[in-house]
Amino acid sequence: MTIHVENESGRDFPFGLSEIAALVAEEILREENCPYESEINILITDNEGIREYNRQYRKLDTETDVLSFPNIPFETPAGFEVAEKMQADCFQPDSGELILGDIILSADRITAQAEEYGHSLRREYAFLVAHSMLHLCGYDHMEAEEAADMERRQEQALERLKITRDIKD
Repeated sequence: MTIHVENESGRDFPFGLSEIAALVAEEILREENCPYESEINILITDNEGIREYNRQYRKLDTETDVLSFPNIPFETPAGFEVAEKMQADCFQPDSGELILGDIILSADRITAQAEEYGHSLRREYAFLVAHSMLHLCGYDHMEAEEAADMERRQEQALERLKITRDIKD
């Protein structure tokens, strides 16, 4: 797996951003039975930066914690076979890796939400990466049932990785 992480927020984190992202992404992809080595891009910005991306790409003039930009037009969640039909658009020519998409995170929101929910920065970051990875695998939360399914999948992945709310680091 290739993960490109760019931290333009100027904020330091007490853990390896790439290492935690890789751990979480690999767990989600393992659980979703992704048959390919994959590539994702992660940008960490501040509230104003994510607000600008939200305004530009979603026409919403508001801050958010995470934005997900899937590269694959899934017909069903984790239906990776669709990528095979669109080989040139879905696979990195040099490495052969499946290009899953891009994740944008707000460092300000990671910090605020960790404090609000009473858990570590590491846990909040991992939670948001797990959430976004599910979006990159074709999941959504427009309906209550979909939201509950995503929440369950996120929590189970983090539980398997032992990145839980009660562990402070």
